[in-house]
Amino acid sequence: MPHAVPRNFPRGVLGPLAIACALALTACTGPDAPVDASGDDGGIPDLSENRLQILDEVAAPELPVTVESVVLDPYRSSSDPLEYEEVEVTDAERVLPLTGSLAEIVFTLGLGDNVVGRDVAATFDEAADLPVISEGHEVSAETVLALQPTVVLADTQTGPPEVIEQIQNSGIPVVIVEEAWSIDEMYPRFERVAQALGVPASGTLLVERTQEQMAEVRESSLETSGDPLVAFLYLRGTAGVYLLGGPGSGADALLEEIGARDAGVEMGLTTPFTPITTEALIEARPDVLLVMTKGLESVGGVSGLAEIPGVAQTPAGQNQAVIDFEDGVLLNFGPRTPQVITTMAEELAAVTGESGDASGSEGDE
Repeated sequence: MPHAVPRNFPRGVLGPLAIACALALTACTGPDAPVDASGDDGGIPDLSENRLQILDEVAAPELPVTVESVVLDPYRSSSDPLEYEEVEVTDAERVLPLTGSLAEIVFTLGLGDNVVGRDVAATFDEAADLPVISEGHEVSAETVLALQPTVVLADTQTGPPEVIEQIQNSGIPVVIVEEAWSIDEMYPRFERVAQALGVPASGTLLVERTQEQMAEVRESSLETSGDPLVAFLYLRGTAGVYLLGGPGSGADALLEEIGARDAGVEMGLTTPFTPITTEALIEARPDVLLVMTKGLESVGGVSGLAEIPGVAQTPAGQNQAVIDFEDGVLLNFGPRTPQVITTMAEELAAVTGESGDASGSEGDE
C-alpha cells in the first residue's frame, strides 16, 4: 500500500525534489442527547491495537447545516490568509473523508457506519474493509463519484485541486477544513468536522475528552531523560525521496511534548521538510531517528536505513536507535494523539536508556 506524503509537502514539487534528494544523497439521538465520552472500556486503548476509541453514544445528525469551508486555491502561498465560502450539508448518510486524519475523526464521533470510502492513510482497523479512493494521497474523481457520497470532507492539501473542483462541480457538498500541525490546532478540526456532519455536541465532547487525556499525559512524567536529539526522517526509498523534518513538520510538536529536541529545529532549518544531505545529517548528530513504518520498509528496514549516506556516521545510526510509527498515525493530530505521545515517550526511553545515550532499536520491520 502506498504510504503518505507529508500532508504539508508542497504539491507539484515532489518530482524535482526527488531528483534533488537523490543527487544530494549520492554526492552528499437528537442534538441534546447525552454522549458518553469515556470510550468502550473507560481507558485509552494501546496504540498497538490500531483501533479507535469511539464515543459510546452519539447524537444523530441534525441537518441541514450551513458551514464555512476553505476555498481551495492552488496558487495561495503559505503566508496568505485562508478564504472561506459557505457550504450547505443536507445529508450525512454517505460520508467520504479524503484524508486518514479526517476519517479518524468521523469514526471516533461514532459515524463510521456512514463512511463509504477511505484514503490510503486511514489504516485503523475499523476502516479496513472500505474501498480506497486515493493513491499516494492523489484522489481520483471517478472513484469518488462512483461511491455516490452525500458529503465529502477534505483539507487544504487534499488534491489535486482540479479533482476537488470536479467533485464540487458535480453538486456534492465538499467541506474543506484547515490542517493541523500542532496539539492546539487539532481541536478546531474536531469541532469543524462535527459541525459539518450535524453533531456539534459530539465534537465538543471529543475535544473535552482529548484535552483531558492530554492533561493526563502531561501529568504522567513522560519527559525523557538526557534531553535526546531526535531526527524525523521522511523516507520514500522507491522514489528516491529522503527528507529531514524541521519546524512545522508535526514531529517537532510531538517531541516537544516529551522533552526531546528536534534535530531539524536545532539545526536552524526554516521549512517543515528539507532534502537530506550527508554533511547536514552528520553535523546534526541525532541520538535517535524517528520514521514512518512504510518509509522504513521502503529503504529495507533498519539495516537499509543505515546505508543512506550520513546515517551510519550519526550516534543513532551507530547504535541502530530507530523508532517507527504507522504512517496513518504519527502526524494525524487526531483523537489518538495522546496515545502517540505516550508511546513515543516509552519507545524513546527504551532506545536511549536512563543516560540518554542510544543503546539499540526495535529492529527491522
